[in-house]
Amino acid sequence: MDNREMISQRFKNVEGGLFSKVTKADVGDSFAAMGGKVTLMGWADPFYPDPAIPQNILDTVIEAYKSGFPAHYTQPTGSLELRREIAKKLKSFNHLDADPSRNIIITPGSDSGLFFAMSAFLDQGDEVLVPDPSYPNNFLNPRLLGAITVPVMLDAEHNYRLDMEVFEAAVTEKTKMVVLTHPNNPTTTVFSREELEELASFIIKHNLILVVDQAFEDTVFDNREFVTPASLPGMWERTVTVFSISKGMALSGFRVGYLVACDTFMDVYYGAAVSVIGAAHTASQTGAVEAFRNPGFMDKYRQCYDRRRRYCVEAFGRVPKVKIEMPQSGFFCWVDVRELGDSTEIMEYIIREAGVAVNDGKNYGEQGNGYLRIIDGCLGSDEEAKNAIDRIAEALRKYPAK
Repeated sequence: MDNREMISQRFKNVEGGLFSKVTKADVGDSFAAMGGKVTLMGWADPFYPDPAIPQNILDTVIEAYKSGFPAHYTQPTGSLELRREIAKKLKSFNHLDADPSRNIIITPGSDSGLFFAMSAFLDQGDEVLVPDPSYPNNFLNPRLLGAITVPVMLDAEHNYRLDMEVFEAAVTEKTKMVVLTHPNNPTTTVFSREELEELASFIIKHNLILVVDQAFEDTVFDNREFVTPASLPGMWERTVTVFSISKGMALSGFRVGYLVACDTFMDVYYGAAVSVIGAAHTASQTGAVEAFRNPGFMDKYRQCYDRRRRYCVEAFGRVPKVKIEMPQSGFFCWVDVRELGDSTEIMEYIIREAGVAVNDGKNYGEQGNGYLRIIDGCLGSDEEAKNAIDRIAEALRKYPAK
């Protein structure tokens, strides 16, 4: 009996590595199983696997456990105390006036939040425009919800900017949504105000929903302006923004994310929360409150990521046939190995030759073919990170010519 036939068509092509080889770092156990054998530079988890909890946050969580309260739920919408702290940050950083009781919901991480954000809008056959390359879940989630993902190509030769002519060519009467990761993962691109204003005009013109994943908003370099699309004129009423404490705050294991939207949308999220996402971890929310109240610890993280991005550009920039641009955000780099050969073969070669596991760019869309995403922000020590980067660069330098 082939009981796979019982699985919904929406999930038919989803594979978790039990029957086939899956190279995506966060699918199945194969990537994690390499830990201890090779250096893992494929998870966007800051300083992994080394300790990364500031002492004041650690003390807060420990005290919470001692009180016994973390044995209990918060409401499915999340701790109101945490939502109040987030509202202050949204006002000062994102220029959004969000009511903590009407416009914010806490989610168990931003991945579940991203899926939840899309699920309130998409029906069978709806089309979703997704820039390519982009975060893999942007492509997969609409399909799991019965919609159709329509890639919108970003051109590397034009610095991956948003081109409204390409968007206009992709839109149809079935288009319902645009999903944007900003800053972009994997290219690190920080979209300009002009680009985002053009995108906003496009979305308003075609009466679309915008879902924006801003997981990497905290780490933007070189004094670039970071613009939250929901803050642009006419966009608050048609945007759902997904946030995380996993990246800028380096608290990935706390599993705390949050959605921000107008109260019309949020009323639906509040009503469905207990059925779909449940409540985020109680003690983690307590720790997140302390993190938002005292966010100064992120400054040294940004300094660390800055050092490491510059080291990557220096190391990989010296390798013949390899190209790399200075990362604009985040703690990873996007390395062009197209002149060397197939990115999957090169990824597998780096594991063997350098003892480092990185990401195959093919996981990030058709435009990712021929690229590697390398997480330079993992490992607690700069020296360890530089050593791994050097090993990758040396392996690429010796890669067999074809």
